[in-house]
Amino acid sequence: MPMKERTFTDESVTETEREETEESESTLTCPECGGRLETDTEHGETVCADCGLVVEEDEIDRGPEWRAFDSSERDQKSRVGAPTTTMMHDKGLSTNIGWQNKDAYGNTLSNRQRQKMQRLRTWNERFRTRNSKERNLKQALGEIDRMASALGLPKNVRETASVIYRRALEEDLLPGRSIEGVATASLYAAARQAGTPRSLDEIVQVSRIDRMELTRTYRYVVRELGLEVQPADPESYVPRFASDLDLSDEAEHRARELLSNAKQAGIHSGKSPVGLAAAAVYAAALLTNEKVTQAEVSEVANISEVTIRNRYKELLQADDTNPTGGMASAEPAD
Repeated sequence: MPMKERTFTDESVTETEREETEESESTLTCPECGGRLETDTEHGETVCADCGLVVEEDEIDRGPEWRAFDSSERDQKSRVGAPTTTMMHDKGLSTNIGWQNKDAYGNTLSNRQRQKMQRLRTWNERFRTRNSKERNLKQALGEIDRMASALGLPKNVRETASVIYRRALEEDLLPGRSIEGVATASLYAAARQAGTPRSLDEIVQVSRIDRMELTRTYRYVVRELGLEVQPADPESYVPRFASDLDLSDEAEHRARELLSNAKQAGIHSGKSPVGLAAAAVYAAALLTNEKVTQAEVSEVANISEVTIRNRYKELLQADDTNPTGGMASAEPAD
């Protein structure tokens, strides 16, 4: 016997949604005055913040049964692990055996127990990386973390770089290329995507590969993975250069104005963004009467003083031609 299909009209569905919305709104507002409700976890009550009416009491406390008064005590009493992260090859889900040779009560282990724990650590490391792909990923993520720490890049850049490397590994882009090369290219692309770029020379200084291999691998990874990487903006380098040179906010703001006028004049096309940023910082320091030499800017930006002098003159010329930020024309540079 065929079963009858249940049909719902639009009116019944709309009415049900309306009832659910009204019910959720009533749980968020006070039934007496319509004020905002707050949950008092210490007493297990839900109280109106305006009139003080106790809406619910004897609620279930879903928090821990212990109390902590500082972060170290909280970490010591907590019985959960760290959150999952893409910066570890196993996403932080595996178990680590601590390096301290002590038991749960803080007592030192005997010689026989230490040997046993050392064997367990060895086997634990072997089980954490069960195949060549996991060993590859573990080495690459360690390399990304090392370079990011040396460059002072934030956590979000490291996570993005690890995701890019995982994609490259899954799509078999590594055969014929070194692990360090793909890891460095992933970090360089992630830094540019996050708006905290580092120059190629800065990346090469902390990497174990040369500049040519980095540029070749970077172009290959971006093309094969279809990454959307915008051209580096010179203004994104200004805060870091100004901070390293101890310049004022006024000088940093003036450097941004110089770069903005240069963009409107069209002289930034084909120029190195690092060179433009360094020249703008140097020019802004002079315009705000702050003592900075070309050698100091050259050391911070890792470019030559000749580049700073050439770009510096072009920026000042564009600023004189276009002081109010309107459209201006500039002669093409040599």
